[in-house]
Amino acid sequence: MWHKDFTDRLESWAALRSEVQLMSLDQALQTISNWWYQSPWTGYYLHWDDRDNWPDPWQLLSENIYCDLARGLGILYTITLVDHADLISAELVLTDDDRNLVLVNKEKYTLNWGAEVIVNTPLSQKVKHKFIKPSI
Repeated sequence: MWHKDFTDRLESWAALRSEVQLMSLDQALQTISNWWYQSPWTGYYLHWDDRDNWPDPWQLLSENIYCDLARGLGILYTITLVDHADLISAELVLTDDDRNLVLVNKEKYTLNWGAEVIVNTPLSQKVKHKFIKPSI
């Protein structure tokens, strides 16, 4: 269930990051994906051409508007802030079929493909845009 209050969302997000630190990588990624797929979806919020103005993680949670790109950004922010030894690299990409995907550990895992779906096959689409794991 998605929290309607910002403080509750923030506390839940902090608990998520703490919880996944002790999980296997597969479990951690599935838990992160599941958490973000509870967010309320909207058809359009962020755009790749406006990347300099994307919200930071706290603004994203505060604004509480999630298109596919915003959800992917939230997944990326979460992975960035999790202290997990097996999370080596992560990037948010836009593919040529307009999917906003989070690629983890040099494309070993793909998140934001679908609800409760983590793909672990090589990406077959071409990448149009890329946002490397941000420094927060």
